[in-house]
Amino acid sequence: MAQVPLSIKIILGFFAFVLTMAMPAKAAAQDGWEICNETSYIIEASTGRYEGQGVIVEGWTRLRPGACERVIEGSLRPGIHYLFGRSSTAHRGGRKIWGGASKLCIDPTGSFAVENIPDCSVMGLEEREFRPVLIEDAKRWRTSFTETEKRNLEQASAAGVQRLLDNAGVYSGRIDGYLGRKTRAAIGDFLTSKGLSADTTDADLMDILEQTAIERARNVGLTFCNRTDKRIWSAMARRRGEGWESRGWWLLEAGGCARVIDEPLLQAGLFAYAEMETGDGEIRTLTRGSDQFCVSKAKFAITGREACEEAAYRSGMFVATPAPVNRRLVFEFFERDFGDPVDAS
Repeated sequence: MAQVPLSIKIILGFFAFVLTMAMPAKAAAQDGWEICNETSYIIEASTGRYEGQGVIVEGWTRLRPGACERVIEGSLRPGIHYLFGRSSTAHRGGRKIWGGASKLCIDPTGSFAVENIPDCSVMGLEEREFRPVLIEDAKRWRTSFTETEKRNLEQASAAGVQRLLDNAGVYSGRIDGYLGRKTRAAIGDFLTSKGLSADTTDADLMDILEQTAIERARNVGLTFCNRTDKRIWSAMARRRGEGWESRGWWLLEAGGCARVIDEPLLQAGLFAYAEMETGDGEIRTLTRGSDQFCVSKAKFAITGREACEEAAYRSGMFVATPAPVNRRLVFEFFERDFGDPVDAS
């Protein structure tokens, strides 16, 4: 069944959208391990499977919202497999992670297929925590990436288009998984602005939106970049109204970046904080911090900067950033910025 073009969907609305997205369910009948994306994010997935006495780890399989891909073809070996996912850099707020507690080696920079080893760094790889997946059927198995909001594949695809439209700066409505009038109008405006045909497919639309969002991220807001060879968890602080707020955490892979403020920067007074993982259960914190703000172990958005411990938070010494230029700023963390390791507990 051919994919329904966008022009038909815009005319017929949600009914045509359901027809378009009926294809992944049919593909699920084929043998193998299939992974599906029921989120509103483009996800890059890595998998692990046992071969002989070791685990073979492979990546990356790119999944558009609402899409499914078979990562193992043919009959399966029942038992534990492994799955890890990360969101595309097109999405605002840093990379989101879907994982677990099983540590395996990956190459964060490009496609790879390796046999897992105890020390990932020996091969120039990095350690990530994968989700173990128990496969019980020797013919076929499906595993899905999900969000807090439960969606089927059709709703995930619509929500994915909405999120990408928002990230590309052409839509500011709800990301609810329904192609209403506002979403359809935004799609039409975007296609027109790019000189694209109304017959552009869903897949091409998402790909073009992704690249537009990535390009836009380079030209607006505050971006943190990790110039070390270790993973960093970052946070920012700024004045909000008459008070202050601190927010975190954004994960920065080695050599990676994350956009932490998505709108143009109108004034100075921004602060940065980061903690570097050492791989030994210890962390390294910034040595040149000058301003105290509150941080938490989990993801946080904290109003105020006083009496952190009394509010069950802890204090972190943030670094004042340079003033933005042309309403944007890229702030980089280097190895020299971090002190000696301390116990993370």
